[in-house]
Amino acid sequence: MTTTLRLVSLSLFTVALAPLAHAQGGPAGPPAVGTTIVQPQSITETNEFVGRIQATDRVDLVARVTGFLTKRLFTEGAEVKTGDLLYQIEKPPFEADVQAKTAAVAQVNANLQNASITLGRATTLLSTPAGQRSTVDDATASQRAQAAQLLAAQANLQTSQINLGYTDIAAPIAGKIGRTNVTIGNVVGPASGTLATIVSQDPMYVVFPIALRSALELRDRYADKGGTSAVIVKLQLPTGKIYQPVGHIDYIDPIVAANTDTVNIRAVIPNPYYPGAKPGTPGDRELADGEFVTVLLQGAQPIQTLAIPQAAVLSDQQGNYVYVVGADNKAIPRRITLGQAAAPLATVTTGLKQGEVIISDGLQRVRPNQPVNPAPSVPGPGGAGGPPGGSALPAPAGGSSTSRQ
Repeated sequence: MTTTLRLVSLSLFTVALAPLAHAQGGPAGPPAVGTTIVQPQSITETNEFVGRIQATDRVDLVARVTGFLTKRLFTEGAEVKTGDLLYQIEKPPFEADVQAKTAAVAQVNANLQNASITLGRATTLLSTPAGQRSTVDDATASQRAQAAQLLAAQANLQTSQINLGYTDIAAPIAGKIGRTNVTIGNVVGPASGTLATIVSQDPMYVVFPIALRSALELRDRYADKGGTSAVIVKLQLPTGKIYQPVGHIDYIDPIVAANTDTVNIRAVIPNPYYPGAKPGTPGDRELADGEFVTVLLQGAQPIQTLAIPQAAVLSDQQGNYVYVVGADNKAIPRRITLGQAAAPLATVTTGLKQGEVIISDGLQRVRPNQPVNPAPSVPGPGGAGGPPGGSALPAPAGGSSTSRQ
């Protein structure tokens, strides 16, 4: 009786495992993938370049006369205005020199007046028997020589006055001044080098190199919209933040770099005070001279062009390609040429036609020329998945859609 029960139980257990074994050993179906229909979309073309911020004006302060530095009248890192007094060099030696040159002018002027009187007397006597032409000629020469000496003395006085003015070093431009390189008490002069540097703050330049081919394409693309004036310049800061003020291109270098085949482009962009920052304090403005940024060149108006999700684009040594879903639901690789990018989309110039269906999700499960189980891709935030209002191939019975992997 016990043996019979054991045999019955074993038979029932075997029968129960049979469907499970059949299910595990059965053939797997085609992989499920998300698809997108290729359609024209309205996008704003964007080109990215690496650029550097430059001040529109930059001045290195240098002492133009030699003397002891007696005063420093600014705070390092603060903003100064045009004409603000920054340094003072000892004045007494230059003031004494001005007084000496003033006295020299007075002396020569007195000699000139005396020579003029002598010439007048000689000219008067010339009409009398006591007068001589030689006396008049000598007096004329003396008077002219004194006049020349007066001009020289006045020029020397003016030079001394200019040198006295150079003892006050003022800001020639408005901007932010750096740290001082020379402290009070040192002797400074033309050979001392830069005392401090002032860089203007608003607006700023952003300079970036661009391939000549890209520059020509940029010109042709916006030729009917005003040329480069139709291009909006935006910046992405090192933190990844998009800088809010926008700029415009104001200069293109006429010389092409022979070793890189690039040209330098310069744009002007505002640099206002950072919201909530106290003017003149560190970090009061977002852009700084010498800062590296990512330059984003955007078209002024959106364009209609074929666009696909960037996630659908694969690359190898031969270039870019996508998987197109054929009529028999096979994944067929197709070579494409990409145009401008506008995340999360990429424009396609060649290789695809409107209405074709490509695989945009689950690409890691796809094998070339193998069947797949397609379903409409689930749009991500902002609708980057399937095309607006469009639908992909209908999923076969039992199929399911998958989100982007």
